[in-house]
Amino acid sequence: MSSRSPWLVALRSEAAATRRLVCFPHAGGGTLFFHSWVKHVGPDVELLAVGYPGRESRFEDPLVGSVAEAARAVADALLAEPARETVLFGHSMGASIAYETLRLLEADGRSDVTRLCVSARRATGFPEQMRTTPRDDDELLSSMRQLGGTHPELLENASFREMLFPIIRNDYLLVDTYRPDPDAKLLDVDVQVVIGADDPRVKPEEAAAWEGVTRGSFDMWTMTGGHFYLTEHVADVVSLALTGELAEAGGGQRSRSLRTP
Repeated sequence: MSSRSPWLVALRSEAAATRRLVCFPHAGGGTLFFHSWVKHVGPDVELLAVGYPGRESRFEDPLVGSVAEAARAVADALLAEPARETVLFGHSMGASIAYETLRLLEADGRSDVTRLCVSARRATGFPEQMRTTPRDDDELLSSMRQLGGTHPELLENASFREMLFPIIRNDYLLVDTYRPDPDAKLLDVDVQVVIGADDPRVKPEEAAAWEGVTRGSFDMWTMTGGHFYLTEHVADVVSLALTGELAEAGGGQRSRSLRTP
């Protein structure tokens, strides 16, 4: 679709698609992070990834200044798309943007989003426990090594760091300055949370508190791994997003019972 907003990148778009899965990348991440998901969705699913400015095909576009700015841009892009049963999946920083995007969509009367999938992110009621924006490049490098998600050899490449660090630093600043509305209206969708058992940034009780943002059902799963646990559990994470259950192979466990509204 040539007229599609640059905020939405089609990873798989089929004429027969009846559902839509929209993926929001983490801080410093791009649409390429979700390319491995293509083989795990059927022809009935349109797979879109959110293309943040300052990276990939939008390298020359100015970076956004807030989570709210990004959410408004994505919401506007989705409002221009045909109505279709939709799931929003956000990893880490992307979870906050997905949540705010959904709030805007519901406020604008768009009701085709049926599920919000939150990955590796504490609930909106929990402030950041620590400043995530590193003071200098060494601190930033240490943070990225701790969380994983970037190949170690790339982090040792000076040219790569020079290109990526301003983007990551800006994204970390978005996280630090994000202040969700404490009086936000409850969502009308099902919410599903997935975390890594060894994630240094998200405690189970912080993730479980997402239950308080919706009138819909709530479910929480824990998988082996750290902050980027999903790279080892792609099939299961995609299955959870689309069906609410694991793929046949299994790879995680329900860590909180399903709540029905």
